[in-house]
Amino acid sequence: MKRRVLGIVIAFACLGATVSVPADRAVAESPRVVDLPAGFQPEGIAIGTRPIAYIGSRVDGSLYRADLVTGRGAVLSRGPGTPSLGVALDHRGRLFVAGGTGGDARVVDSRTGAVLANYQLGTPPETFVNDVVLTPTGAWFTDSRTPVLYHLPLGPGGALPGPAAVQGRALTGDIGYVAGAINANGIVRTPDGTGLIIVQSVTGRLFRVDPATGVATRIDLGPEAVPDGDGLLLRGCVLLVVQNRRNTLAEIRLDSAGTRGELTDRFTEPGFDVPTTVAIHSGRLYLPNARYATPSTPATRYTVVSVDRF
Repeated sequence: MKRRVLGIVIAFACLGATVSVPADRAVAESPRVVDLPAGFQPEGIAIGTRPIAYIGSRVDGSLYRADLVTGRGAVLSRGPGTPSLGVALDHRGRLFVAGGTGGDARVVDSRTGAVLANYQLGTPPETFVNDVVLTPTGAWFTDSRTPVLYHLPLGPGGALPGPAAVQGRALTGDIGYVAGAINANGIVRTPDGTGLIIVQSVTGRLFRVDPATGVATRIDLGPEAVPDGDGLLLRGCVLLVVQNRRNTLAEIRLDSAGTRGELTDRFTEPGFDVPTTVAIHSGRLYLPNARYATPSTPATRYTVVSVDRF
């Protein structure tokens, strides 16, 4: 794996291939901290090719759009009153949003804020739809309370399906859910794209899931684990795991299939205040501070912090 400081290139080697991220001078000179509306309670974040971040609120489900160059932003979409947790942005400019305790998902136009579709995935209160990843076939959502992954298959040209198209894939194999705890949380694809990787927050274990069967196989990390694991970010064969209440980012080098990994580093920053997940743009990492340990009021300050890690 190669690292170079922001300003040139990031390259991750994975079985002979590299993933490079060119630096953006405007982003390099942009604010290190992005202020969110008071009382916002951020959770998920998504960033595409443009220096624009989309952040979900766990208090009411609103989505905030922030310009990473200027640090300014505004609410894009007012929430439905239930959380907006994991957020993923596709190349068509659509935001796929995990609905937490609402047990639902919705798709939002990132340009207008219009809700394009709603889907009921699980049945409250036995559900906690936590995170989402996009694949060529659709969107996959984790549920932290019920051992199942939800699949929203896309039609030709990325067409959104009707509500009845949602598929549930029971999680079996090595994973065992712990009652009353946060189980499956963050989700990404394996480096080779053939499977899915999820983190179980309560145990700190990583699992590779076969999307065709739902069988979860524990990823061999040797003696290591990532307790309080939350959001995941994969770049090449390097997996970043946000350990929220530990104010830590764990860096894991995976094999291509995502069956084993090596913990290569853990790091923290003074600006971390229970970050929940991480996104990247032009070599800079962006993490929303959930501030779980701080009593939330309508006046409580919330931020997204950035780190020039690589």
